[in-house]
Amino acid sequence: MEFGHFMAIGGASALANVCARYLLDFVMPFEAAVVLSYGIGMVVGFSLFQLTLFQGQGKMRPTRIVRFVWVNLFGVSLAWAVSFAMARQVLPAIGWEWRPFEVAHIAGVAAPAICSYFLNKYYTFA
Repeated sequence: MEFGHFMAIGGASALANVCARYLLDFVMPFEAAVVLSYGIGMVVGFSLFQLTLFQGQGKMRPTRIVRFVWVNLFGVSLAWAVSFAMARQVLPAIGWEWRPFEVAHIAGVAAPAICSYFLNKYYTFA
């Protein structure tokens, strides 16, 4: 149940991330938009996790914010690497032409999901 709740919140965070990246694409390169939009998704995710999922709801502790940022530095690195590789190398190599940046970005956002659950459960919100 908790993992499903985590994935639902992660889905909302990912949606905010992907929508922000789509808008940011109009003013900056794809790779930069991926990083900045990940930060927007982080704010959404942290807020929802803090309010609804992990123990100690309502207790805003600075250590949680710092730990969440550390966990997500790993996440954004992985998301950026997967998004970049998919958009610039993998999808062109297989001849994928339908919305390659969206597909690449969604794959990148999904990449850190499982490890993010465990890191946030046992480290950020422990």
